[in-house]
Amino acid sequence: MTPKLPDPTKPLKIGTRGSPLALAQAYETRDRLAAAFDLPETAFEIVVIKTTGDDRAMIAADRPLKEIGNKGLFTREIEDQLLNGGIDLAVHSMKDMPTEQPPGLTLDCYLPREDTRDAFISLGGGGIHGLADGAVVGTSSLRRKAQLLNRRPDLKVVEFRGNVQTRLTKLRDGVAEATFLAMAGITRLGMLDEVPHDAIAPEDMLPAIAQGAIGIERRSHDTNVADMLEAIHHGGTERRLAAERSFLATLDGSCETPIAGLAEIDGGTLRLRGEILRTDGSEALADEISGAVEDGPDMGRALAQKLLSRAGPDFFDWK
Repeated sequence: MTPKLPDPTKPLKIGTRGSPLALAQAYETRDRLAAAFDLPETAFEIVVIKTTGDDRAMIAADRPLKEIGNKGLFTREIEDQLLNGGIDLAVHSMKDMPTEQPPGLTLDCYLPREDTRDAFISLGGGGIHGLADGAVVGTSSLRRKAQLLNRRPDLKVVEFRGNVQTRLTKLRDGVAEATFLAMAGITRLGMLDEVPHDAIAPEDMLPAIAQGAIGIERRSHDTNVADMLEAIHHGGTERRLAAERSFLATLDGSCETPIAGLAEIDGGTLRLRGEILRTDGSEALADEISGAVEDGPDMGRALAQKLLSRAGPDFFDWK
């Protein structure tokens, strides 16, 4: 079905957070839609929505995410606007998204996935293993903290939040000697030459579930927007995320859960790697599974159950 297209008098409203990375993702979505339907940029309106996770005071105070909420921190206000008709679609970093959407909303469009790796950020360079004993590393991610302490229990980890510029300033001010970002974020911001970084291989630090992926959420009944989004949807990303998010959902993952996972596709085969860790990094359990691409969600559940069977009843101290 040919969708009814927006125009400058009735633009399609794209909701997003206001960070530089969130805006870059919204602009990418707009540009892909504009190209797909030969529309001018003025046929779209970028609507910036402040979320709980964007509170400047909490960022400055480096409060742990678990103190102020879970994954909904970066989505709740945007989804409210989508449900109320204030925007027509919402652009999200998929690693921020809960595994279930609120009633009335659908998440079924994904853009081509960027680099999934973590980036080690240090003004002095050298990588994780080049840090001196007892060095201070900043991160607000429980996954990264647990993985880091599992590999380097001698290090001290402090809470560390903010956008790329804020984090670099904190490094220059001596708050920490190193931190982490996602390679996808640095790439989408066009800052690969500006940010001192070393890409971390998945074998050394398995990334967050859905890292590097952009998801576009819509109202479930809005078939016109659904038809438009179909033109920019990337099926390969969808299939990879189906496996990863099934793995996460089975583990009951939240921002209080050190969980990592990565699905990769080679021809008709999907390989899914997963890792769960104690929050203090004292123990890590990892495994992988391979099979037909279409069996990704079943593989995610199976891998999660396999790791849970190896973990003791008190493995997740957040439960």
